[in-house]
Amino acid sequence: MVKRPSKRPRTRARPDPNALVPHETVRTLDPQVLHTQAEASVRALLKEGESANTVRSYASALRYWAAWFRLRYRSALTLPVPVPAVLQFLVDHVLHTGGAGASDPGDGGLVHDLPPAIDQALVNGGFKTALGAPALNTVLHRLSVLSKAHQLRDVPNPTRDPAVQELIKRIRRAYAGRGVRPAHKTALTKTPLEALLATCTDGLIGVRDRALLLFAWASGGRRRSEVAGAVMENLTRVDENTYVYRLTHSKTDQAGTEHRADADKPLVGLAAQALTAWIEASGVTTGPMFRRIRKSKAVEPLTGQAVWHIVKRRAALAGLEGDFGAHSLRSGFVTEAGRQNVPLAEAMGLTGHRSLATFMRYFQSGAVQSSPAADLLSFVPKG
Repeated sequence: MVKRPSKRPRTRARPDPNALVPHETVRTLDPQVLHTQAEASVRALLKEGESANTVRSYASALRYWAAWFRLRYRSALTLPVPVPAVLQFLVDHVLHTGGAGASDPGDGGLVHDLPPAIDQALVNGGFKTALGAPALNTVLHRLSVLSKAHQLRDVPNPTRDPAVQELIKRIRRAYAGRGVRPAHKTALTKTPLEALLATCTDGLIGVRDRALLLFAWASGGRRRSEVAGAVMENLTRVDENTYVYRLTHSKTDQAGTEHRADADKPLVGLAAQALTAWIEASGVTTGPMFRRIRKSKAVEPLTGQAVWHIVKRRAALAGLEGDFGAHSLRSGFVTEAGRQNVPLAEAMGLTGHRSLATFMRYFQSGAVQSSPAADLLSFVPKG
């Protein structure tokens, strides 16, 4: 019996990119230069990938840089910014012990180098809210935005220059030596949060605010952008006292990797009951979870700024002293977790913090108050 040769499977020819012929109607681009249309698309994608709050803060910082540069050097701001200009920006805006041409001494004899006429012009133009040196956090934020602008344009970054880095290090050390700490919102721990909740008695608005505050706090201290962006489609009801909210997008997860291990945030007890009351009273079943109230109806979604205003308003109604804002919910949750000795991994799993250093700043502040080592004088040995 003759054995027939087996048929070999046909092999498909590999596509050859060099065989492609560009269409005559398509413009040939220079690979060394980003085309104008592509540059606009890149900017649009970068803007879309950032939170609205981040975009606003970046735009505000760059407007300030442009205004300051125009007044200081009588020319338009262009990249890359020279290193001497960045050094000048720092000494113009941070307080120090003095030097030639510095401003008049203020409290403690500290001065800054920004000429009064330019300072006044920046205030008059709406680029500053008040005369004088801004907070150190503000100066460093504006510097980081300038750094980001240079990175995106792929041009030499003056903020990475050794002279600038050394000056920043010395400025931080000087401020720390004066006892100046970075400004933080007052933490809304359990007791002050309960005071805010007690004010939520004004009809449908009160029902919404109670649900919003408990949703933000109990689910791990959600950021205001996360609260404003919460949608009903990500909410699952487990039973009458339990919901699970899937956080598919956050500041530290701009890509929306919804399948990560810590995406699910539980809402139990009071938080679940408040959420049920809001859903039933408002009739919201799809789309944005928290909305503005107009004529006793839930209408368009809240913004992050509106969340901030709700916290401020409720804190004022409760008569609380302190600087409260939306971030007070986040810092309050972490601080309270430290006070109640919640395991570190469990607390971070809810908050979604990526920076252990940031998380520990609040966690340790709460934990230290309940530490046994803090009351050794009252220690009574067993037996």
